[in-house]
Amino acid sequence: MQAIQLTTYTRGDLMISSPDEAVVLKLASLAMDVSSAPTSISAPAIGEYWKGQGGVYAGVMRGESGQPDYHLIVPTSQAVLGQKLAYGGYEVDETEASSRRDGLANTLHLVEGSAEEHPAAQWCDGLTIEGHSDLYLPAISELALCMANVPELFEKEWHWSSSQRSAYDAFFMSFDDGNQSSYGKSNEFRVRPVRRLPIR
Repeated sequence: MQAIQLTTYTRGDLMISSPDEAVVLKLASLAMDVSSAPTSISAPAIGEYWKGQGGVYAGVMRGESGQPDYHLIVPTSQAVLGQKLAYGGYEVDETEASSRRDGLANTLHLVEGSAEEHPAAQWCDGLTIEGHSDLYLPAISELALCMANVPELFEKEWHWSSSQRSAYDAFFMSFDDGNQSSYGKSNEFRVRPVRRLPIR
């Protein structure tokens, strides 16, 4: 009898296992949205610190594929500043981390669903800021929202997104001039985590 290989996601008391990685990633993403959603949301003005949410409010991202829209928050704690890491997984095609909009799903795959090391995503996933442990490496469109609304929070350098372009490259955003492009995943760029609050 052949053993069934399971993909498992764990965070705190939550554990999700299935032979279907896509199911695990979807359920984990939903569980993170539910666990982090307050009953009533009153967002501050864009660019202002959001008390109790661990960072500065960057604006609203549209949900995709039936997911709710969400508020994007950029932590400003000293613990998240100045980090440079590689994307990782060079020469490995991580198709489940190719979303240009959903950094949470990308990060969950890179951390829980890949056999490769992904330092940037793993570092973001391992952070706890002001009691929040649901941080992730933003997708390229989430970085574009940050560039549009809160560029002053970012070093004027290249920042990795969680959006893979190919087995060799991933997308980055320059916070110097707003350029988006892709580069070799083994290179070290700036890394900044974000978190989200779904709008219900």
